[in-house]
Parts: sequence; C-alpha cells; structure tokens
Amino acid sequence: MAIIPERLTGYSVFRNGTERVGTSDVELPSLEALTDTVSGAGIAGEVDSPTIGHFGSMRATLNFRTLDIPMFKLSGPKSQALDFRGAQQVYDSSASEYKSIPVRVSVRGIPVNTTLGTFETNASTGSSIELECTYLMVMVDGVKVIEIDKYNYICFIDGVDHLAVVKQQLGL
Repeated sequence: MAIIPERLTGYSVFRNGTERVGTSDVELPSLEALTDTVSGAGIAGEVDSPTIGHFGSMRATLNFRTLDIPMFKLSGPKSQALDFRGAQQVYDSSASEYKSIPVRVSVRGIPVNTTLGTFETNASTGSSIELECTYLMVMVDGVKVIEIDKYNYICFIDGVDHLAVVKQQLGL
C-alpha cells in the first residue's frame, strides 16, 4: 500500500484555539540549524556542524487581502498562539481512491513586523504580519512529527526529543 500525498485541500487559522482568523495564505517557519565551522587535525577541510536541537530565527508570515481586524489583534506586543488546521488530499494506491487526512501546524510567537500594504483601486492591500516563533508543532494524520520549543529545550523530530539528554544534564 502506498499513500501518495498530493495537496492541501483547504485550511483554517485559529487564534488561541477557538477564534477564527481569516487569511489568504500563510508562509510557515523554516528550520535552519545553528551551525559552527569545525576544522583541525583529522578533518579534511571544514564542516559546518549543527548544534543539535538549536535553530535560527523561525518566522511565520500571515498575508491578508485587506486591512483586517484579526490582523491588528495579532499585532499586539505579546505572544500569539495560532493553529493552522488543514485537510490534505492523499491517494491510497491499494484502495485506488482519494482520502483526506488532517494536518495541523501550531505556532506561538511575538509579532515583529506588521505591513499595512498599499491602497490601490480594485486590488488587495497586500497586508501582512510576521511572527518570530518560539514554538512550533506539526501533526500529520494525528501523529506529532515535529515539536520545537525554544524556551523549554524541546526538539522533538520523528519520535525523538533530541534535547532530552541535554535538558537533563542542565538540570532543567
């Protein structure tokens, strides 16, 4: 049996778990490991070695079609909790049919940039808000596949918390 992921059929955005936020699209955070260059005896050159469980800035951008009240609610200088809940279309080759599976991305972050956009007749404003994310969780079909929590030393990827030992060693 092969499940072939095809597309995101649709999604909704919720603030604090229940308050629906209308957006036209969302740019999700990237996971870029913090690295340091290692060189010396026994190494043929240099290696950009990642610090396990540590990531650079993770930013999410919500793009709005117009100046919208939910956008301004997200602009306050406090942590915002957002859930992006989607339905993802997959093809099940063993059953020869399409299915829909849930996908959810949750972030917590502080707003760092609010763009009001432009006024132009018969056009969207291109307004947006950008959050610096300190927390990220991704669930696919009810299974947690990623959880990054920078303030609580959690780096859970593919069933393993890669910072659990470090957290224990630090007495946290």
